[in-house]
Amino acid sequence: MDAFRLRMLRELADHGTVAAVADVLAMTPSAVSQQLKTLQREAGVTLLEPAGRRVRLTDAGQVLVGHAESVLAALDRAQADMDSYRTTPRGQVTVSFFPSGAAMLLAPLIVGARARGVEVIGRDIDVPAARAPQQLTEFDVVVVHRDERDTTAWGPRFTSAPLLREPLDVLLPPEHPLAGAARLQLSELAGQDWIGVEGGLMVDDVFKSIATLTGMAPRITQRVNDFRVLEELVRAGIGIALMPRYVVLARDLVRTPIGDIKLARRIEAVTRAGAEARPAIALVLDELRAIAGLVDGSVP
Repeated sequence: MDAFRLRMLRELADHGTVAAVADVLAMTPSAVSQQLKTLQREAGVTLLEPAGRRVRLTDAGQVLVGHAESVLAALDRAQADMDSYRTTPRGQVTVSFFPSGAAMLLAPLIVGARARGVEVIGRDIDVPAARAPQQLTEFDVVVVHRDERDTTAWGPRFTSAPLLREPLDVLLPPEHPLAGAARLQLSELAGQDWIGVEGGLMVDDVFKSIATLTGMAPRITQRVNDFRVLEELVRAGIGIALMPRYVVLARDLVRTPIGDIKLARRIEAVTRAGAEARPAIALVLDELRAIAGLVDGSVP
C-alpha cells in the first residue's frame, strides 16, 4: 500500500471530510476521493461508507488507520535516523501557538533556533487545546495552554513536553475597592462582573473549575479572546478578569493573587509520537524549555 494514500486515510480520520483532507494536502477533493478508492482496491475490503453527504470509516477502515499510524511513525523514525547522521540539526520546523503564548515565546524561539541552524515558522491560532491533534496535521509542534486541573491524556499517537505552570491572578482597575489587597479570597469577589473568553478556551475552563470547586459560578458579562481588549474593558470598569501572571500588560492595572484556591494554566508542547526524535524538532523543544525556564525564573 502506498504511504501517501495511508496518510490520506489518517487525515480523513482526523478531519472527518474529504474536503478538509484536500485543504490540508493542497489537492482537489476529487483527487483525494480517487486516491482513497485506489487504497480501498489495494486493501481488498470496504474502507469507507456513505454517511449523508459525507463518508465515514468502516471498522476495517478504522483498523487500517491504526496500521497507518504505525507505518507513518516508522517512516518518521527512519527519517530521524537519517537526520541523526548530520552533525548539526537544520531545516524548517513549523510551530503553532495560542496568542499570548506566541507573544511570550515565539520571538526568542525564532532567534535561538536560527542561531543553531533551524528556521522556525510560527503561527498564532486561538483554538481550544483539544484541537492540537488536528493542528498537528499542519504543524510539527503545537504549543497549547490548559487549565492545570485538565488531566486529559493526549493518547499514544501524541507526545507532550511540559513547559510552564503559570498562575492566574485577578486583574482590577486601580480605583477598584479591592485593588489595595495583597491577596483576595474568592468570597470577596462574589457579585462582581467578570470579563471572560469564548467557551472552550483555557480561561473559560478555569471559570468552570471555580464553579465546581466552590459552588459559585462567576457572573460573566462580556467575552473577548484578545487580552489587550480585555485590558481595555477592565480599565473602563466594565468588569474584572483573570490574567496569566507572565503576560505583559499594556495598561496600568492591578494584578492580585487569589489566596484560597490555586488557579493556573499549564503550557505544553505537543508533537506526534516519534516526531521529537528528529534533531530539528528536538532542538525546538529544548529551546522552548529553556525560554520557559527564563520566563518563570527556574533558569537563572
